[in-house]
Amino acid sequence: MHDAVIAQSILRDLEKEGKVKKAYIEVGELFGIEPEHLLEHLNEVSKIKFEVKQSLSVVECEDCGFRGRANIIERLHDMVLYDCPSCSGQVSVISGDKIIIRKVEK
Repeated sequence: MHDAVIAQSILRDLEKEGKVKKAYIEVGELFGIEPEHLLEHLNEVSKIKFEVKQSLSVVECEDCGFRGRANIIERLHDMVLYDCPSCSGQVSVISGDKIIIRKVEK
């Protein structure tokens, strides 16, 4: 259900662009949905062609100051658990936790 809601939200955003033939979507690895699952749901509800790719995360550790890709501990259905790969501390996400429409073709 969560995946279908996300797909509908993306389609609402694309409607604002007018008639879209193709959309390029970027899914952050910390977002909580796999690109393949999102693509499957988008294809079920739209005739738009989609290219969905995953982007890597960038985090900053609040404890040791590490800045780089997050350590993914576990990927659940709609949630990703992660920490600092250097010290296992808590991190602040700089990028890689959102879905972004990068480009549309009309």
